[in-house]
Amino acid sequence: MKYLFYFVLLLFSASIMTSCAEDNDDVLEPATASEINDFIWKGLNGFYLYKSQVPDLADDRFSSNEGYADFLNTFTTPEAIFEGLLTTQTTFVNGDTYNVDDFSFLVDDYVALEESFDGLSLSNGMEFSLFFADETETAIFGVVRYVLPNTDAKDKGIQRGDAFNSVNGNQLTVDNYRDLLFGASTTYSIGLANYDGENVTSTGQSIELTQVEYTENPVFITKTLDIGDDTVGYLMYNSFTADFDTELNNAFGELKAAGITELVLDLRYNGGGSVTSAVALASMISAQSTDNVFSVEEWNSDINPLFNDEDLINSFVTTTRDNDAINSVNLDRLYVLTTNSSASASELVINGLDPYIDVVTVGTATRGKFQASITLYDSDNFFRSGDNLNTGHTYAMQPLVLKSSNSLGVTDYYAGFAPDIEVFEDRSNLGILGDPEETLLKAALDDIQGAARSFNKSKTSALKLFGESKMNSPIFQRMYLDLENAKK
Repeated sequence: MKYLFYFVLLLFSASIMTSCAEDNDDVLEPATASEINDFIWKGLNGFYLYKSQVPDLADDRFSSNEGYADFLNTFTTPEAIFEGLLTTQTTFVNGDTYNVDDFSFLVDDYVALEESFDGLSLSNGMEFSLFFADETETAIFGVVRYVLPNTDAKDKGIQRGDAFNSVNGNQLTVDNYRDLLFGASTTYSIGLANYDGENVTSTGQSIELTQVEYTENPVFITKTLDIGDDTVGYLMYNSFTADFDTELNNAFGELKAAGITELVLDLRYNGGGSVTSAVALASMISAQSTDNVFSVEEWNSDINPLFNDEDLINSFVTTTRDNDAINSVNLDRLYVLTTNSSASASELVINGLDPYIDVVTVGTATRGKFQASITLYDSDNFFRSGDNLNTGHTYAMQPLVLKSSNSLGVTDYYAGFAPDIEVFEDRSNLGILGDPEETLLKAALDDIQGAARSFNKSKTSALKLFGESKMNSPIFQRMYLDLENAKK
């Protein structure tokens, strides 16, 4: 029922904001800059969470159609007006400054965006972190986090922990990494390197890797471990991808059948994704009543009053979006492995479960992302399937439209969640994911067994993270409501 209300809301809002718009149905010629700019202003005016912080988005900003048209024409590109209409406000937390909005974005190809939501991308299978190589913060190098199955990297023997510092013979730097790693070429050669905790040195060996279209299953590892008297489930989940909710539920079916008494959920590289998938995952972990609040949404001051209180609540569920019964292990304690790459929907799960069960975070602080977005298309109701879709362009927006809090009102965690057990990955010896001796997992298992809490602050912990392999994805560290395709 909740998503039905969203449809009504969008239709109602669009009828107000686009009542004077021209009929763009069956447009064959390219859209004008003014048309696209009009779509961007109206979409942000209607839905942007921080509309009140942007004077140019005020309902009374323009006294005439001519003034509005003149304003649109001052921007030469869609990117310019979009960036110009986002809030620039910052906030301070514990002495650090954070941008209020680091996550709204515009794309010029909504087909590619939709493919990203489905887990489809060009990939050679090598997922990696990028670090500064020295104090100058100019040269960078990569360390492989994991390798995807049935990919070129897997076939060519790339392994977790492998390091590389050049591409096509060029040293990676902050200036060239984007062209070398994320440029137009689908094939490149990485130059392997050794990292001893202090220095990065080339081995002289190179490996050529080719990217192809690949759909990543985010349910990466599911296994059980017999630790003392406990049967511990371990699940590594790398993205809240809507199309793989069935695989996630099946994984919990395996863990439930194994009779696990504890669960370690590995979200260390999970940048987020679908809110619906996050609610389902939380319900698979803890079988709460559907009357219990998982999260509460807050939209902008124009939209929020249009909701009834219950429409703003995401409750725990008993079925997936495909109406399959949730396989819940119904635990009263959860261990979550986290890093700064754990963001948005990953943090939503931690925050939403915290009032109900003991959530123990292990690793380092999370990213700090509590807002969600929706996709807006240039049509009468801002859906791709809406009337009068402007076919003269393929721009779409993904603006922040709401922020989430848990049932206790906890939100605005710009600094992320500090770990209960702080332990660092040793980048010179990452270990094997899912192995009981791997640093982060071992710290969780030690705590389950009541052993002294582990701390790993080796010299490699001081490495400064620069980026990661998914940073070029349009949905990197984003959380979104997949309204149009939600099966509720």
